[in-house]
Amino acid sequence: MKDLTQLMQQAQAMQQKLQDAQAKMAETSAEGTSGGGLVSVALKGAGEITAIRIDDSLLAPGEGEILADLIVAAHADAKRKLDEVNTALMREAAGPMAGMNIPGMPKLF
Repeated sequence: MKDLTQLMQQAQAMQQKLQDAQAKMAETSAEGTSGGGLVSVALKGAGEITAIRIDDSLLAPGEGEILADLIVAAHADAKRKLDEVNTALMREAAGPMAGMNIPGMPKLF
């Protein structure tokens, strides 16, 4: 019975770590760029856009399609970076249980 109590305490500690990691993820941010830095997109949390910066040289008539493509590319770059940070946070929180597939629990990175 002592083993079960210890297992439950470990599960509760891991749950708290996961909740803490989720709170950190909500505040995590990343910035992606494209066009050699002409366009940048900042993301927060699960991918909420918080800022877009566009170099003035791209605001010329006829540059709309290029600008749209650069914004999409910068967003993809920022999202990739944000996902990497968030995955690392969750792996750290899951500790030795990371990668385990326990029935009834979400997969722990």
